[in-house]
Amino acid sequence: MPTVAPLDLDGHVLAVEFLGDVPFFASANGTFHRLDGGDRVSEAHQGMLTAIRDPYSESLISGGEDGKVLRIAADGSISEIATAPRKWISQVAAGPQGAVAYSYGKSSLVRLADGTTKEFPEERTVEGLAFAPKGLRIAAARYNGVSLHWIGMNAKPVDLEWKGAHTGVTFSPDGNFLVTSMQENALHGWKLDIKPGTEARHMRMTGYPSKVKSLSWSVKGKWLASSGAPAAIVWPFQGKDGPMGKAPLELGTRANIMATAVKFHPLEGYPRHRLHRRHDLGGAHRRQQGSAAAPTWQGRNHGDELEQKRQAARLRLRSRRLRRHRYFGLSPAAGNGRRPDGTRNRGADGRPHASRS
Repeated sequence: MPTVAPLDLDGHVLAVEFLGDVPFFASANGTFHRLDGGDRVSEAHQGMLTAIRDPYSESLISGGEDGKVLRIAADGSISEIATAPRKWISQVAAGPQGAVAYSYGKSSLVRLADGTTKEFPEERTVEGLAFAPKGLRIAAARYNGVSLHWIGMNAKPVDLEWKGAHTGVTFSPDGNFLVTSMQENALHGWKLDIKPGTEARHMRMTGYPSKVKSLSWSVKGKWLASSGAPAAIVWPFQGKDGPMGKAPLELGTRANIMATAVKFHPLEGYPRHRLHRRHDLGGAHRRQQGSAAAPTWQGRNHGDELEQKRQAARLRLRSRRLRRHRYFGLSPAAGNGRRPDGTRNRGADGRPHASRS
């Protein structure tokens, strides 16, 4: 059976990640806490601004107010990747073959494994960074759109324009779509697998009651989960046009409690709506002052596997119910003719939906 291990922290928790079976807590005061036979502390920054998990290695990447970009290994050891004196490193991204991107102000920089650093100036402040799946390009979210830079060549960037403040960016795993979160309550996307010389097609995903602060792709890129509503909003990306003209799934509706973070299970074989919401998993996934908790597992037995199979069967049944509710235009939470926010449902109007622009 799982147990909860309380962990009292002094600062705001920026991120929680697992490296192997060990949970790491990134604190805004510049420290990393890991539960590895007790609370182990690694001093990293003089004020931490961001921390992510490197999807290509068992390590974390962080940036701070001290102008440092650091890599934290599974044993808690710290190595410096780059430094920019008197700059605040507010955005970082990890790419294949040891590449790391970071930004400060109006500049995006990429440091390759051989130590080479390339800088890409922007007209506006960089608000988000993401590597394309193959690592050949990097996307920088900014005001009024996204800039796509080729890392290995001196070519002009491709500017994807859409008015408004774009605060985050992500590529689909197959590289065919690029999606940004916006300052307004919406997502915006572009279809990238187009013929040379033609303009990327736009996708608008609107209807959120609050800002989207978390996005997660399923392993094969068939679904994109998002926060910003009293449910996890999951957009379909199976077709060549992505979610255009399609309604999303609304999973785990909880009255007026907003989902603040979402994460797909790392195995595609699990039901497609098997994802986690931060307020469902306790303190280990809450951003709060002064406390956190990490789930710990005491072994694995056949009873655990049987329970997982039963839970998967329950999730499949719920998925069928969700499709039935959506067919009749009802809330997937209650089927009572109301939307998850409690307002009357009169068709698709006012719910998250995708459209061409």
